[in-house]
Amino acid sequence: MSLRRRLSTSLPQLLGFTNRSFKSLKFPQQSLHCFNSSSESSLAHGIHVFQCPDGVGIVAKLSDCIASRGGNILGADIFVPENKKVFYSRSEFIFDPAKWPRAQMDEDFLKLSNMFNAMKSVVRVPNLDSKYKISVLASKQDHCLVDLLHGWQDGRLPVDITCVISNHDRGPNTHVFRFLERHGIPYHYLHTTKEHKREGEILDLVQDTDFLVLARYMQNC
Repeated sequence: MSLRRRLSTSLPQLLGFTNRSFKSLKFPQQSLHCFNSSSESSLAHGIHVFQCPDGVGIVAKLSDCIASRGGNILGADIFVPENKKVFYSRSEFIFDPAKWPRAQMDEDFLKLSNMFNAMKSVVRVPNLDSKYKISVLASKQDHCLVDLLHGWQDGRLPVDITCVISNHDRGPNTHVFRFLERHGIPYHYLHTTKEHKREGEILDLVQDTDFLVLARYMQNC
């Protein structure tokens, strides 16, 4: 009989990035003994995503990997589906880069990955790693695009926006167009139809990007 287990805490949105300082985070009181007030300002925030065949001791090894380098786990989301024996986890932690250099962190998580024959093991340190590049596809409706742009402007979405592509022609006096122009983000208007979706041109425009974000993109709008 396969059992489903899940452990989760409230984690920040996509990739765990927030605009709060570490002091505003609510740590368990007993886990703060390793960090004094003078060292808190030097701490970095990391996120680790892991996928491997399910087995005994994975959570313990994940925790030990972080704790053995002086890191402190803030939250974790762990899931094993009922229909397949695959372990999924996402851990959020803080650490001192002076005690756990970025290169050493990659090496430690690689050892963990090899130990459990992981299919995926990704670690990100937003303050130290280069930002992901995204391109945005949008249509006539602005609300999703505007929310994304304001999140980027406020620092809640730490990415580089390479361009915005839309099948709706926004004039130069619109709020979105002025915002993009002010921040140096290219805006490309590509008129599309059911017969002519211009996918080849879109792919050409997004070659230098990591992710393609659909902000309420409708092909015929």
